[in-house]
Amino acid sequence: MSSSTASSSAIESVLVENRVFPPSAATVKAARVSGMAQYQAMCEAFDKDFEGTWARLARENLVWSKPFTKTLSQGSKPFYKWFEDGELNASANCLDKHVGTPIENKTAIIFEADDGAVTKVSYKELLAKVSQFANALKAQGIKKGDRVLIYMPMTIEGVVAMQACARIGATHSVVFGGFSAKSLQERIIDAGAVAVITANYQMRGGRELPLKAIVDEALGMGGCDSIKTVLVYQRTATACNMVAGRDKTFTEALAGQSTVCKPEQVGAEHPLFILYTSGSTGKPKGVQHATGGYLLWARLTMDWTFDLQPNDIFWCTADIGWITGHTYVAYGPLAAGGTQIVFEGVPTYPNAGRFWQMIEKHKATIFYTAPTAIRSLIKAAEADEKVHPARSNLSSLRILGSVGEPINPEAWMWYHKHVGGERCPIVDTFWQTETGGHVITPLPGATPLVPGSCTLPLPGISAAIVDEMGNDIPNGTGGILVIKKPWPSMIRTIWGDPERFKKSYFPEELKGYYLAGDGAVRSADRGYFRITGRIDDVLNVSGHRLGTMEIESALVSKTDLVAEAAVVGRPDDLTGEAICAFVVLKRSRPTGEEAKQIANELRNWVAKEIGPIAKPKDIRFGDNLPKTRSGKIMRRLLRSLAKGEAITQDITTLENPAVLDQLAQTN
Repeated sequence: MSSSTASSSAIESVLVENRVFPPSAATVKAARVSGMAQYQAMCEAFDKDFEGTWARLARENLVWSKPFTKTLSQGSKPFYKWFEDGELNASANCLDKHVGTPIENKTAIIFEADDGAVTKVSYKELLAKVSQFANALKAQGIKKGDRVLIYMPMTIEGVVAMQACARIGATHSVVFGGFSAKSLQERIIDAGAVAVITANYQMRGGRELPLKAIVDEALGMGGCDSIKTVLVYQRTATACNMVAGRDKTFTEALAGQSTVCKPEQVGAEHPLFILYTSGSTGKPKGVQHATGGYLLWARLTMDWTFDLQPNDIFWCTADIGWITGHTYVAYGPLAAGGTQIVFEGVPTYPNAGRFWQMIEKHKATIFYTAPTAIRSLIKAAEADEKVHPARSNLSSLRILGSVGEPINPEAWMWYHKHVGGERCPIVDTFWQTETGGHVITPLPGATPLVPGSCTLPLPGISAAIVDEMGNDIPNGTGGILVIKKPWPSMIRTIWGDPERFKKSYFPEELKGYYLAGDGAVRSADRGYFRITGRIDDVLNVSGHRLGTMEIESALVSKTDLVAEAAVVGRPDDLTGEAICAFVVLKRSRPTGEEAKQIANELRNWVAKEIGPIAKPKDIRFGDNLPKTRSGKIMRRLLRSLAKGEAITQDITTLENPAVLDQLAQTN
């Protein structure tokens, strides 16, 4: 572990949040997990019989072609195996199991395209599509154990491609459609992929953006000789380059293929997918997930966290290129027999009221999105009342969710009031690509909510906060977040690099616990968890250790002025590290003397909210923050800007590269 990691047990927690929102009596009464007593009973079941409880849940919630007899194998820690002698198929657990039940005729996906066109597909129709595509893959010689790279727009076809791979036992690796040719090439080489599934173009915000051309560029870079087949979905009418003998359109590949395909049964530990973590430097890190344990947790968290009911319309806004789109679009909702919305576009096109208009149009009941999206929509709504959520009928909503990063309390309050009408519980979910599904989150019918807190671990998850030696530390003190016991949906290894897996996630100095890589603090009163940021995002200012998340929350709590903020550190001769804040205002970007005045106002505000030690030395303003097309803030670019370094990293995934020039200017 780095020195910053080792000493992060002394992180000072300075934010205090006293607002509490208990679930309503009606919500508690109707929920699958009804009240804190039931939550506690579920946790106690794991305490009394850890393996037995997992085994029972796996038998109750999944369809096994060969029942398992071993629940957890811990022989070579940390390479844990779950249900390893059992066999099943992920696609069969999402689709075939609904055949012969009322669910087969239920709408599985409501797809809304970028231009607003809506397509609906039932479970029966989706099974036929997936089976036909699976047969097309087999006709190309793709078989169980092969790796298939998927580089697709956010469409029904993207979900079909993932499910078809699972159906034949091929391991898929989905790459977000905003990634560059270089990123694709690295992932193809690392995974040894035999095929690429892509589209000619994708539609985003009314614009046609190339995908197939980027695949061609990647394959032309060398080292991709393993690729024998490229299948191309014709999303738009625009022609693209097709290489004879290698490339086929979906239409050509599907011609003559049966809509019946027997699912390939695989061992529970068979790799369902590899997902490369984004934003990493150096060699891509392929997070490998197993079929049985991953699918079980996807299924359970749909019931527990989202309280999914038969008539719900569930909408997770994440792209299938991220883990959220895997677990809560491609697998979880289908395994649970739910109806979900899949959306191709962006939240600001044709206007920033798109999300609210779609909730009204489709009568969405559960809405799950990222704090980044919420903050940008707050800014838009306050600038233009025509796109305010109040202009749409959101009465269908009953549960809201937040995912991707901690949500600051003021954004939480806006979401609660203006989107949820002060009646919808907000499930602020903490989890990672590596955890496979939620690990710390409120349960809507049980947990009293505190803005900015992900509250308590799910039953079966042994989350704790420890010091640099793995010792538990008292509530109210910041430290390192770990999970002490294995759980079924956990990362199995880093593809092709087991040593890196052990070193990254199970360091010996932390007693072999799973290292989340985040700092956290538990409240002294309720024992609620609050994530304080990545442990490498802890700033050491004059000997005080401060989490960047808390300073960001303080800035954004100035609700009359600040829309969004990101904080990083830079070396400083006097204080060791200086705080550098990048701020987006709810008004036009200031320059010159005005920028200096507002920067001083914000410094004084932070001093009042946290203390003088947390005052940013450097505040810079931009029209936006540097984000990927999925909305993720690229903090490594901000660190380079703070240090005055030239940007040498790949910025092809940025939505708005021009903001880098704005944010390079100091005040």
